[in-house]
Amino acid sequence: MKIGDRVRFLNEVGGGTIAGFPSKKTVLVTDESGFDIPVLVTDVVVVETDDYNIVRSPKEESKSKKQSEAKQPDAYIHCDDDEEEEDDRPITFRPRPLERRGADVLNLFLAFVAPKGLDASDTSFEAYLINDSNLYIQFILLNQDGKAFTVRHAGVVEPNTKLFLEEFLRSELNDWEKVTIQAIAYKQDKPYRLKKPIDVSFRLEGAKFYKLHTFTHNDFFNLPALIFDVVRDDKPARSIFIDVDDIKEAIIETKQPEHILRQPARTNAQPADGPIEVDLHADEILDTTRGMESKDILDYQLKVFRETMEQEKKHKGQKIVFIHGKGEGVLRNALLKELRSHYKECRYQDASFREYGYGATMVIIG
Repeated sequence: MKIGDRVRFLNEVGGGTIAGFPSKKTVLVTDESGFDIPVLVTDVVVVETDDYNIVRSPKEESKSKKQSEAKQPDAYIHCDDDEEEEDDRPITFRPRPLERRGADVLNLFLAFVAPKGLDASDTSFEAYLINDSNLYIQFILLNQDGKAFTVRHAGVVEPNTKLFLEEFLRSELNDWEKVTIQAIAYKQDKPYRLKKPIDVSFRLEGAKFYKLHTFTHNDFFNLPALIFDVVRDDKPARSIFIDVDDIKEAIIETKQPEHILRQPARTNAQPADGPIEVDLHADEILDTTRGMESKDILDYQLKVFRETMEQEKKHKGQKIVFIHGKGEGVLRNALLKELRSHYKECRYQDASFREYGYGATMVIIG
């Protein structure tokens, strides 16, 4: 049973449409009058499925067909003379997908569910594309390796339908790390308002597939799902893939590009006669660290340190507190090495423990 299915009551006259599942044993049915009626799951039967029929991608359909043919027995099954043989001709008629009122706005989602649960020893995930609109969507889903792209799936998602792409193991999560979806949306045999082509890139964090709270209840599955926006209300999701090579170039350049915005190093409202505070934590000086390795982040932190020292080196006696955190001491040791090598005229010491704990170094310009 799914939200949107039409059901009828077994123990009384009437029925309606499934509006939700208050519990595992209870289903909420909206009758023709618009009233929501809680009913036991065992007291209703599905008479018509909803618009979100699960279909399979061509790749998965071919795989399923081969598996089905392999399971068929080779023996010939004899029919008695008085028995009619079934017609084996394929069904070629397909009804036109039903349209929903107000669903001409384009909504496309990439979704993952864990049918066996996240705690199972053989955890696997199912990937779907969800077309929550009245338009057909022709798409290609690509994996990226450096500057090269490989088509992973291609096909058409019918209106108001979720398309099953594939099932994969947790050990194969790396294959989904860098994903690009390109698509066009249209209607068949009727006029529609033109939609812009879709080109959205993702970097899917593997850690999200291990956390229960990232899989949430939704309108598309009976199970909690991890859902990413591709297009929501005609607006494509902002591409969140950042190339590491671009970041390295940005670290060297004086002017930072939009995806790495330097934040003010000094805290607000610092006293004129007090020490200057410079917080070197990555989340304070970088807008994002996606795609950056530890060395890239350290290089940028040292860049901010050097810029501050150069800016203040004429102010003899000026105190500067560099907040680096306790951590493993990598950044602190790197700062001390810089001070000993390039700023020998400056004095330095641990900053006030009461104010900064063990996570800051104070430099006095000499």
